[in-house]
Amino acid sequence: MDALLTTRRRLLLGALGTLALAGCGRPRGETNLLHFAGDTMGTRYSVKLAGGFDEARAGALREAVHAALDGVDRRMSAYRADSELSAFNRAQAAAPFALSAELYAVFAAAQAVSRASDGAFDVTVAPLVDTWGFGPPQGRATRSVPPPARVQAQRPAVGYRALRLDEPTRSAIKLREGLRADLGGIAKGYGVDLAARALEADGVHDYMIEAGGEVRVSGRHADGRPWRIGIERPDAWPPRAQYIVPLAGGAMATSGDYRIYFEQDGKRYSHEIDPASGFPIDHRLCSVTVVAGDCMRADALATALIVLGPERGWALAQAQGLAAYFIERDADGGLRDRATPAFAALGGTRA
Repeated sequence: MDALLTTRRRLLLGALGTLALAGCGRPRGETNLLHFAGDTMGTRYSVKLAGGFDEARAGALREAVHAALDGVDRRMSAYRADSELSAFNRAQAAAPFALSAELYAVFAAAQAVSRASDGAFDVTVAPLVDTWGFGPPQGRATRSVPPPARVQAQRPAVGYRALRLDEPTRSAIKLREGLRADLGGIAKGYGVDLAARALEADGVHDYMIEAGGEVRVSGRHADGRPWRIGIERPDAWPPRAQYIVPLAGGAMATSGDYRIYFEQDGKRYSHEIDPASGFPIDHRLCSVTVVAGDCMRADALATALIVLGPERGWALAQAQGLAAYFIERDADGGLRDRATPAFAALGGTRA
């Protein structure tokens, strides 16, 4: 198995800092496979490249991946006071805020998924994320259930319709005071896409890139087979695969309620916040995986579907013809899964 999609990650983008490119080299028995890994955006990343590479080219490719991921972190991290996103979050309402091409692209993609999901995916959810203690350290509350009045006090600042984008000037306007963006459900996927783009610009077309639950692949493994991507079984420890999907192209992302959460009075409160209620999701759907052409869209759609829940999320996936895989908890504490026709057509198998 080439990668295991897991939701073990921070909700928001962590400080990237210096990438520790650990694990560089070729795994034993895979002499035609270059593998390197490291830390990025509060999680781990892993890259596998099929083909022969001398040391000089291998080093250049590692640097290209580093630059792609580092650029996303510098622009879109909520953990860095000097990031472009942090500057946007500090800006006042009503005045246009000029965006880089990269941040504008992420905002535009986010707004498209927000419209398609009727706001289930909403990057303006940041005030609620902080209220529940899942935000950056500088704004993080103790992870406990906040008073309902505190939750309700943040809701007026939340709403994707209050974020207006202007393409000709590549700017964003806040229509509400206090509006802030959280890109934890989309920017890491965008980073994976940029890393893939960097590899392809250097002529690499057989690769697998994984970063904290988001994967993009192209071509074939060194053994000639499609890349085999595992979807994590919720609540399993140690982590293991529930389902394995062969992919020769495209991207896959998983959102789940089982890695970042706290418990209080016997109830689990996940980092997946429903913008409509202001509270963490509260239904039996615990994991959603989406396969799409790019990782940014797969990332955002997986979040939207898990927020919508087992009925509305499934209906949206069916209506839009998405390749989606749902895992739900049943009344007895077991798990059951179901796949949309587009996902079933990928030819995966249960692990």
